[in-house]
Amino acid sequence: MIVQTFTRASVPTAPGSAEPSVKPRNIRKSGPEGLPQGQPAGGYSSRMEERDLRGAPLALRADSVTKSFRIPEEATHTLKERALHPLRAARYRLLTALRDVSFEVRQGEFFGIVGRNGSGKSTLLKCMAGIYAIDHGQIWRRGRLSTFIELGVGFNPDLPARDNVIMNGIMLGLSPREARARYERIIEFAELEEFQDLKLKNYSSGMHVRLAFSVAIQVDADILLIDEVLAVGDASFQQKCFDVFNDMRDAHRTIVFVTHDMSAVNRFCHRALLLEHGEIVELGQPEAVADRYLELNFERETGVPVPDLTPIAAELAAQRAADRPGAGSARVLEAWLEDDRGARLPAAAIRQGEPLALKTLVRFERAVDDPAATLVVENDEHNAMLVVTTLVEHERTGHFEPGDHCVFAFWFENVLAPGRYHPVITVSRRGGELDLLDRYQHQYSFVVTGSRATGGLVDVPFRTSYYPLPAAASTVAR
Repeated sequence: MIVQTFTRASVPTAPGSAEPSVKPRNIRKSGPEGLPQGQPAGGYSSRMEERDLRGAPLALRADSVTKSFRIPEEATHTLKERALHPLRAARYRLLTALRDVSFEVRQGEFFGIVGRNGSGKSTLLKCMAGIYAIDHGQIWRRGRLSTFIELGVGFNPDLPARDNVIMNGIMLGLSPREARARYERIIEFAELEEFQDLKLKNYSSGMHVRLAFSVAIQVDADILLIDEVLAVGDASFQQKCFDVFNDMRDAHRTIVFVTHDMSAVNRFCHRALLLEHGEIVELGQPEAVADRYLELNFERETGVPVPDLTPIAAELAAQRAADRPGAGSARVLEAWLEDDRGARLPAAAIRQGEPLALKTLVRFERAVDDPAATLVVENDEHNAMLVVTTLVEHERTGHFEPGDHCVFAFWFENVLAPGRYHPVITVSRRGGELDLLDRYQHQYSFVVTGSRATGGLVDVPFRTSYYPLPAAASTVAR
């Protein structure tokens, strides 16, 4: 089955084929010349080795898709103002959310779409789902579609779960008989057996989303459009969601996945694209797309995070720098990263698996004996990924007078998973919180890039092996 969405521009099809022909685009692609040794060509990652999708038929294609919105330049007029000024026309400015976006997705492919806030990711997904009408171009797809964009749309808060599940399942494409037959499975997956007779208006927001997610995954769809819905419920329920998507991928379902999580992109996606200001700036291997995404968030040359220039953010940053905890007897002036040769590294180019040294410069404002420094490296979720302290190896660090300076260095192997990290540095007399002299935080961040992502918070070096047991040995082992 072919579903087509036509607009003012049409796309020619190849002779004798129902699929649209491919038109070259001026997009940076991670092709053969940019592939690491041993990687397959064509912008596909090594995940294609188990099942080569490059020859698979098309499931979805976007060609020259453009979408704009009219944004009013002034507040909505009241009825009184309309009556007093009937001829005054409202003024709008045109916001182009998508501009000439073209890509294709093969059947059975897990395709990622990433980008910063406001880059057009969700708009693109809604255009593919048919929620938004595009202004220019064409979107072509084959097969039944299921969307994980706004879960729970159509739920009636005054009805219990059973009625809502059946109605929502029918809205998503199930027959009434199929919806009723799958009801028990849906409730069991959502873990809402004890609340199935309760009206939805009495559900918590988490229960509401879990129910909607459980309904959506029961649809026998060929193409799934997923928009940041993997943060549903607690950790155990999120793992169930990941297991479902793994099963769908193993079943050769086509999945288009919008996310900010670069580890999920590296872990799941066969290919990915990066949007910036509504345009594709990278298309191909997930590792290359993830690295480019991280580069866009930080200044490569200076190694300083791209600042948020809004007045409120600037004011908060200044307040954090001035209002730092501690007695003030010492001041952390700067922090930076170096490689094993002592060369300073830019914050957006920290490669995974390399030895690193985080160094910090401290100035003493008053006399201090035997100061200690501690480094805590946090991720974006404020989890402490690494804790190192000078107290382990250097209990005595000497006497420092006012005006003296000292550099504390922390050496470690970079086993951090790809992502953004925030060092927190404390200086104290004996390492205790009651003797805190200064804490340096919210001042410096760095980004780890790399192609080895196991899905954990850290990627420690490891080896694996296997050996078959003879029949007699296996009998003894039992």
